[in-house]
Amino acid sequence: MKVLIVGSGGREHAIAASVAKSARVDKIYCAPGNAGIGQLAECVPIGAMEFDKLVAFAKEQEIDLTIVGMDDPLVGGLVDEMEAAGLRVFGPRKNAAILEGSKAFSKDLMKKYHIPTAAYENFDDAGAALAYLEHAKMPVVLKADGLALGKGVLICQTLEEAKEGVKTIMEDKKFGEAGNRMVIEEFMTGREVSVLSFVDGKTIRIMSSAQDHKRALDGDKGLNTGGMGTFSPSPFYTEEVDAFCHKYIYQATVDAMAAEGRPFKGVIFFGLMLTQDGPRVLEYNARFGDPEAQVVLPRMKNDMIEVVEACIDGTLEQVDLQFEDNAAVCVVLASEGYPVSYEKGFPISGLEQFDGKEGYYCFHAGTKQTQQGIVTNGGRVLGITAKGADLKEARANAYRATEWVAFANKYMRNDIGKAIDEI
Repeated sequence: MKVLIVGSGGREHAIAASVAKSARVDKIYCAPGNAGIGQLAECVPIGAMEFDKLVAFAKEQEIDLTIVGMDDPLVGGLVDEMEAAGLRVFGPRKNAAILEGSKAFSKDLMKKYHIPTAAYENFDDAGAALAYLEHAKMPVVLKADGLALGKGVLICQTLEEAKEGVKTIMEDKKFGEAGNRMVIEEFMTGREVSVLSFVDGKTIRIMSSAQDHKRALDGDKGLNTGGMGTFSPSPFYTEEVDAFCHKYIYQATVDAMAAEGRPFKGVIFFGLMLTQDGPRVLEYNARFGDPEAQVVLPRMKNDMIEVVEACIDGTLEQVDLQFEDNAAVCVVLASEGYPVSYEKGFPISGLEQFDGKEGYYCFHAGTKQTQQGIVTNGGRVLGITAKGADLKEARANAYRATEWVAFANKYMRNDIGKAIDEI
């Protein structure tokens, strides 16, 4: 079969690598893709938001299955457009992708269906938000309602910081239209855990847990990024936590979306906070996490195509989702200055070191193929992933592998997975 993947990052490279393992797949295309994905798929110069061109390409090439990796096209309704054209596509429709597209919607959904989350209020007006803050307990969390590349969240320790945050989001529009509405949320403390899941509208199958590192600098300092590294599984995601989440969060979310007339088919990402009072939902995403996909998918035993098709066909209950009894760690190699400003176009050396090495992966996030070879083309450049018998071994392997690759202005955190040492 022919498969089209929509997206251009490390997540899409991880998806492509999983798809390529399926015996049922003859040809993979990726729009627009990147230099690494180009080693597995034929990259086509169509942007993820060019819906008409994507539909036309899928019809012309007689694509059997399209997998939409990115949030923007999902929230924008690419799945609806492809289905209307008679194409087979994996991902939530627009009315279900709102689970990620609007934080206000997701918070209201959780309140209505008693899914545990932080206390909050939604605001359309900056003045009303400022008035609310005068009596709010600090610290608080401010969230731009819409998509903001994982950066539209501000943790404010003082009233002054919170007021400045309202200005940043709602008045200065630092996150664009995403800041037209805003959520003010109580600040929760605890371990963060990411849990990905496959959903077919009624049945949910949970993937292995993971834990992301969002801050740019060691010690969880610096600005929020799209993710500087991750590990899987999370040792803090215990059997007790899993049982609670299955009972009060996972199926409850799927049932709530169905009850709202928004059946969800695709991947739901649960961002969880393990508080003293039990697990709480921090956020939902309507697709694979990035870089979570880079540590979860390499450990999945199932044929990716069979699981995806079960989600589309509503037969996920027949799937026994299985993962290897090991661990994986991903360290992101970024461009110095990310996430603010950085230079691009530097040649990358050492990529061939990963060829034929079992358990080692180099997922491309921001790369470009040129006549001079592969060069840097983004803030997050590569995701260096390695597996190991346990997390400590996987972490040692991943950091060893980061030394194989070189490019000017290469930057990474040196403490990805350091929490493992505390166990």
